[in-house]
Amino acid sequence: MPVELTVTQKQRLRELGGGDELVTARFASAAERDETFRRTEHELVAAGRRTLDDLRLGPRTPRLRLLEDGLRAALTAAGFCEVVTPLIVAAEALDNMGIAAGDPLREQIYWVARDRALRPMLAPNLYTLMRRLGRLWPRPFGIFEVGPCFRRDTGGSRHLSEFTMLNCVELGTPLAARRRRLEELAGLVMAAATVDDYEFQEHESEVYGDTVDVVAGGLEVCSAATGPHPLDDNWGVTEPWVGLGFGLERLLLVREGASAIERFGRSTTYLDGVRLNI
Repeated sequence: MPVELTVTQKQRLRELGGGDELVTARFASAAERDETFRRTEHELVAAGRRTLDDLRLGPRTPRLRLLEDGLRAALTAAGFCEVVTPLIVAAEALDNMGIAAGDPLREQIYWVARDRALRPMLAPNLYTLMRRLGRLWPRPFGIFEVGPCFRRDTGGSRHLSEFTMLNCVELGTPLAARRRRLEELAGLVMAAATVDDYEFQEHESEVYGDTVDVVAGGLEVCSAATGPHPLDDNWGVTEPWVGLGFGLERLLLVREGASAIERFGRSTTYLDGVRLNI
């Protein structure tokens, strides 16, 4: 009867960067399994040491930062303006996003005071800037932000409680061109991330209702929506728009063919995807 890796072996290979094809492999015997595990662990440890050596010698910039830089360059070249907004948001902003008191999503938020929280998304701040810049700038115009968000998530190999988002939004997109523009902007970001194989899927979001997901490697890496939207009235936004939110660690997870998202997040256990207990 075929045998699989033990729980401990699976965890170790995931930590070292082994892909799903390694973690889910089956073997004719326990002896074959253990020998394959030892050989694979040795190879992954050696590869990790080479990566750390390369990082020390240059370019000395982790992949998450390189990805951020590439996305910034692509969006600014496309005419978008980068913004930097606060990490702490008011409870009222979450109310305006439809996450009111009593909503189960409130339990996933890190509260730092009774009416202040670490932002679980970038959208509230971008809504505010859309309205304020909309008084000043001609249409269409685009803004974006890259930065950390925080959410008490369900855990697992594809979720982080502290993660990096790229949100971009364009205000004043012609109504008839919204879906085309959404796909253009998604393509721009995916090309900059060097992820070529992806598709669009319709999805029902707890916050935005009907959305369009960008799915790569069987994983949602972006959730996108268009307006006018029922939430717009809460923010004083009255014009058509297109918005996309990407999870950067998920983009790296897909691009690198890895099985554990922790490798690519902010960490003192990993450096540039390499487990440090090697």
